[in-house]
Amino acid sequence: ENRPIPEPGPNEVLLRMHSVGICGSDVHYWQHGRIGDFVVKDPMVLGHEASGTVVKVGSGVTHLKPGDRVAIEPGVPREMDEFCKTGRYNLSPTIFFCATPPDDGNLCRYYKHSASYCYKLPDNVTFEEGALIEPLSVGIHACKRAGVTLGSKVFVSGSGPIGLVNVIVAKMMGAAAVVVTDLSAPRLQKAKEVGADFTIQVKNETPQEVASKVESVLGCMPEITVECTGVQACIQAGIYATRSGGTLVLVGLGPEMVTVPIVNAAVREVDIRGIFRYCNTWPVAIALLTSKRINVKPLVTHRFPLEKALEAFETTKRGEGVKVMLKCDPTDQSP
Repeated sequence: ENRPIPEPGPNEVLLRMHSVGICGSDVHYWQHGRIGDFVVKDPMVLGHEASGTVVKVGSGVTHLKPGDRVAIEPGVPREMDEFCKTGRYNLSPTIFFCATPPDDGNLCRYYKHSASYCYKLPDNVTFEEGALIEPLSVGIHACKRAGVTLGSKVFVSGSGPIGLVNVIVAKMMGAAAVVVTDLSAPRLQKAKEVGADFTIQVKNETPQEVASKVESVLGCMPEITVECTGVQACIQAGIYATRSGGTLVLVGLGPEMVTVPIVNAAVREVDIRGIFRYCNTWPVAIALLTSKRINVKPLVTHRFPLEKALEAFETTKRGEGVKVMLKCDPTDQSP
């Protein structure tokens, strides 16, 4: 609250923040101070799912003006390296990324960001929808990497926010049937709300038994599995479940080392792919939201003003609801 309002550089914009979603990674940094090799060594502002209003533009910015409502892509390349040249800038080792140490995030009143990574929101797309483009982008990137297409049978492992956006995107991309697994009955109900065709509540089944249940409800083994938990047993189930010649995409991040039936995957030519965040997804997401071809509004289950950020983080930590959204602009009285 007491930090000075930043001044935008020539190719930056100053934003008055509006909506910022809380991600599991934000909670993890708050609780543990690190995620893998990313260690919090100094005080850091959290938040990377965000939208806001432009209040000032740098001298070199021509596509935005004060008053524009924008969604913020949190990853900005610092240099034009080999990954940027091939359009995979998310893999650039020197990329700036909001709320990844040592880079500050945007859970604050005022924030400056590269203008090229701020995308104007049409009038019929809300600030909250703009903030949800970040998790939605994970689904877009994962489903593209998976090769979801017309008629695909898809298994989504995990019904948290990322599992749910993968359900939404897979159906949008033409999946004929999507089955979702989770421990939580309420989360599986939310999966049905956003378009899942089948749900399976996992209790004490072995990975092979989970795979068998997936095949049973689909009537066949899925060509594509999107694993959104990072849990070892779930990755194992993903391999066993995926049809020979199919694709398993690993989205959830768990322990660095996991034991998996790799020979089973190898001899059945199951391709295992990873994803790291996303790239080139904001224009796609905005087009889908503008046309109302997808609906992400049901994902937001809790809302808090910035003054109650701690309460919001505690709510996310307890696993309540789906997506917790913070409203950073006290002058805005919209619901």
